[in-house]
Amino acid sequence: MGTMILGMLASDVLRGLRPPWGKVRWLVLTGAAMLGGGWMLGAAGICPVVKSIWTPSWVLFSGGWCYLFLAAFYALVDIGGHHRIVYPLIVIGANSIFAYCLAHVIPHYAFNCLRRIFGSAIFRVFGDAYEPAVYGAGLLLVYWLLLFILYRRKIFVRI
Repeated sequence: MGTMILGMLASDVLRGLRPPWGKVRWLVLTGAAMLGGGWMLGAAGICPVVKSIWTPSWVLFSGGWCYLFLAAFYALVDIGGHHRIVYPLIVIGANSIFAYCLAHVIPHYAFNCLRRIFGSAIFRVFGDAYEPAVYGAGLLLVYWLLLFILYRRKIFVRI
């Protein structure tokens, strides 16, 4: 619930009447305060910063990072007009529900299928230590290509 409230606050700021750089300033200051507040709650032993149980300090800590990234992207894309550098993210965001569903369907089958087709060495091209990273990068590429096909054909999954 806390994360949703932080998202609503951020959207109110972005839709508000403040000048563009005023919005960036608000997001940066609030994000830094939340990041510091969440970290301080954990460091002081009041409430640990634990993602798996989504503690209040984690909500502040992660929300702070989200506000800082939102400020950076808002300044870069909406104010600066640099749309091309975020094109891969636009493709993912246009079909985010489908992307979420892909993450729960493809990994279970893709890993075993690719191992059977190409052998287990395909994921160890840079060594055993990098096998998870190579697999993850390959899977992300497959996801993105599927989402790109849908994006180009103007097929969007909506609720």
